[in-house]
Amino acid sequence: MEFNSSSPKTISVVSTFATPFDNNSPPVNGTLNSQTRKPIALWPGMYHSPVTSALWEARSKIFERLLDPPKDAPPQSELLTKTPKQSRTSILYNFSSDYILREQYRDPWNEVRIGKLLEDLDALAGTISVKHCSDDDSTTRPLLLVTASVDKIVLRKPISVDIDLKIVGSVIWVGRSSIEIQLEVIQSAKEGSDTSDSVALTANFIFVARDSKTGKAAPVNHLSPETQEEKLLFKEAEARSILRKRKRVEERKECENGEVNRLEALLAEGRIFCDMPALADRGSILLRDTHLENSLICQPQQRNIHGRIFGGFLMHRAFELAFSTAYAFAGLVPYFLEVDHVDFLRPVDVGDFLRLKSCVLYTELENPEQPVINIEVVAHVTRPS
Repeated sequence: MEFNSSSPKTISVVSTFATPFDNNSPPVNGTLNSQTRKPIALWPGMYHSPVTSALWEARSKIFERLLDPPKDAPPQSELLTKTPKQSRTSILYNFSSDYILREQYRDPWNEVRIGKLLEDLDALAGTISVKHCSDDDSTTRPLLLVTASVDKIVLRKPISVDIDLKIVGSVIWVGRSSIEIQLEVIQSAKEGSDTSDSVALTANFIFVARDSKTGKAAPVNHLSPETQEEKLLFKEAEARSILRKRKRVEERKECENGEVNRLEALLAEGRIFCDMPALADRGSILLRDTHLENSLICQPQQRNIHGRIFGGFLMHRAFELAFSTAYAFAGLVPYFLEVDHVDFLRPVDVGDFLRLKSCVLYTELENPEQPVINIEVVAHVTRPS
């Protein structure tokens, strides 16, 4: 896919057992050009899902520039104005014809592994943000773009692993140094049917731009919506940005005011389990009894092109721990509904000790036939040495 392409093309995903650099694989843009390009296997960041490999291969010129920026290059001097269409990118999973790819994404219930899909969503959102922020000038230093948060991920219907899948995304809003990308996972209702494609999952990623030399916030290119739908998405995203800022202020005020009384009431209820368990509610358990935990050392194979641990990998591990917690708590296979929000508070480096802790925060029993379980996962990063 050409970087400056005005019309979005679909990047085809292949299994990682059939690398895009094999002689039998179809070339990108009609030419392999292996003599002048550095193979993906030699790039920093070896943790590549089939989608990250396809994206990085299709964007090889962009990412090679990120890996080897010009020395003492100046920052971008003039901001450009781009349209959502210029950043729109889609990727296609050929599940129906690629058996190996299908097996890489299959879960025990013959659906797509949501945790693995989260990696791909983060990789695609990152590519889209790079595409929007590039100034097409190889003499300026590229921006460092990092995932700041995920606003919402909503699963609208189960995603089959036997039917072809497509992810489409584009930039829908920009601030001074932040970018919001909306992604849609699309899958036909039935393989081979004539029905129109339907959206199975939506996700909104927030990226922030940093100067790759100073580490300070850097301005990004402007966005000019063209269609009515793009203008509506821009307006909605701007409202969410204002709401996020307002919510942070309100949460601090709540903790300072009446929130203390509510917490004291909850703690008093919990004390009954500790002091007088015979009198405790048999339909409740202590929050600490729902805890699950994973610990790992962050390996070099899990790093991204900037040398930090890939955010999609962290979301993958957090999701699977949350799923296991819900499974153990309910005693039944849970059905994923949505991720409320993901916040990346600090970068994770190779060699860091990562500890993920999960617990059931609360349950909703409005519909006894379909109770809702809310799980929180917190990742603690440290260096024991």
